[in-house]
Amino acid sequence: MTDNEAGPAASDHEWPIVDSATEYETGWYTGGYDRVEQPDGTEKDYYWAELPPAVVIVASTGEEVVFVEQYRPTIRESQLELPAGIVEDGESYTTAGARELREETGFDPAGVSLLQEYKVATGVLRHDRGIVFAEGLEPVEPDLDDNEFLEVRSVPVEDALSVARENPTNDATLNAILLAREDGLL
Repeated sequence: MTDNEAGPAASDHEWPIVDSATEYETGWYTGGYDRVEQPDGTEKDYYWAELPPAVVIVASTGEEVVFVEQYRPTIRESQLELPAGIVEDGESYTTAGARELREETGFDPAGVSLLQEYKVATGVLRHDRGIVFAEGLEPVEPDLDDNEFLEVRSVPVEDALSVARENPTNDATLNAILLAREDGLL
């Protein structure tokens, strides 16, 4: 049976929102639910958490990729990951990526380009992420936030994917390394 035989595809229309509620707000995210009318007429609550946009930076010297190691209280482990951070109001992903790279690693990039913008975990999150590639790195003084306790680690380009795959790992680091590699940048 094709979509035309079954009627309009689910993506052809929005599901009407019957009710929407924000149940909590924190300094990091907002959470709540939307009660929606599904295509069969039934209603269901869909819970969500909304986070500000974030950027992940693949920073390369040509020979090495810049990672940061930091403790993540959420998973109670230290993790080797790519530099990342929140996109501030009025910033593009590339501007935020250059700023976060400078602040976290002490490298100022000569060039930054957007590789991909995408939505994260769409079953539960309202969260946009951009992956940027940074090159032409010049050392500067880092400017860590008061909650950032990290160490900068450089990894040979040829080892970047295997290092990114070591547990604990995260989707942002894996996605960014794979995308940069697929684009021929690593």
